[in-house]
Amino acid sequence: MASDITISVIGLGYVGLPLAIALSRCFSVHAFDIDPSRISELRRRFDRTGEMEPEALASPGLHLTGEADDISRASVHIITVPTAVDEDNVPDLSAVKDACTLVGRHLASGDIVVLESTVYPGATEEVCGPVLAEASGLKCGEEFFLGYSPERINPGDKEHTIERITKVVSGQTAAVADRLVEIYGRVTHGNVFRARNIRTAEAAKVIENAQRDINIAFINEIAEIFHKLGISTHDVLETAGTKWNFLPFKPGLVGGHCIGVDPYYLAHRAQEIGHDPRVILAGRRINDDMGAFVADCIADRLGEPSHILVLGLTFKENVSDLRNSKVIDLVHRLRARGHSVDVHDSMAAPEDAFERYGLRLLPELSGNGYGAVVGAVPHDAYLELDAIAIAGFLGGGGLVADIKGLWRDLSFPAEIRYWLL
Repeated sequence: MASDITISVIGLGYVGLPLAIALSRCFSVHAFDIDPSRISELRRRFDRTGEMEPEALASPGLHLTGEADDISRASVHIITVPTAVDEDNVPDLSAVKDACTLVGRHLASGDIVVLESTVYPGATEEVCGPVLAEASGLKCGEEFFLGYSPERINPGDKEHTIERITKVVSGQTAAVADRLVEIYGRVTHGNVFRARNIRTAEAAKVIENAQRDINIAFINEIAEIFHKLGISTHDVLETAGTKWNFLPFKPGLVGGHCIGVDPYYLAHRAQEIGHDPRVILAGRRINDDMGAFVADCIADRLGEPSHILVLGLTFKENVSDLRNSKVIDLVHRLRARGHSVDVHDSMAAPEDAFERYGLRLLPELSGNGYGAVVGAVPHDAYLELDAIAIAGFLGGGGLVADIKGLWRDLSFPAEIRYWLL
């Protein structure tokens, strides 16, 4: 493998930036993003996502750029832009198509384009290939080639980094697959799995998150059942977990840019070929409805309209990512039930919360007199709160609603009611 190979990485979010940095330790990497402020921040060695430390951004092989012409310096191009769904939960590949058009304008004969974004089986060859061909004027599979290597980034996870996971790769031809095995293998110390073909790799990725979604949906449904029976779901799971092969899933709000989205990609493809994806969509419906279910549980216990403090807005703990947060569903439902709601998040950027949801986060965690405190996201800052601090927000009496079991082991004063999902 020639060490002087040059790679472009398109999109420097939670996926693209760590990948670009990892590759830059072995290759020359032109890391491109369309957001000028993002490039400016990264050049100052500041990552707004909190995923990468300043010293990592100083890698000598990393060339941060907002100039599209720099893409033409590379012969391998890796696209890592987000894939989302629209308001009807139909896959939205507009960002992928735009990235392919951009890359296509700078393709040269012999180049390889790799998609890392999560898509349904067939999208790389059926969607990306034609867009790249049109933009470049080159023939797909003859003058340029496709690859697919699904991302497995888990925001906030410092253990399962790119260097420590098994990287799945696939190529349009055996030679392309060989090249990608060599490239990614340099980063993962040879821990690479060669999928049989691109469609297989796409399918493997999309079911990884769909499987988790379905498992969590089952736990969320039994939480609804046990709620009506007056049984603690967490107590039941702790008891069942003593069996060696019981899967350790917990109830909660299921959002984010992967688990809350990817099942719709698989369902969409299934419906295109005439299959009714009953289990996949049933799981999505259950998880999509959990925000309203939890809000109703809280509102029913409060009775009269109250002032409520919600702790956490991001889609998971200890990350700043607000994309597809299901906590906002909880907030909207509580307000629809007549309650006033304040939200604090120790990780999220206030401007991001306002831009995405029109929500003004509390600048600091203080105040009292709330009728309820809701533990929505288990950030470390909230796990560190003791019973006295939490009771202080309530100002005497009130409800502690614990969605994720943050404070399950705390002993609250007798006048405070504690509810655990």
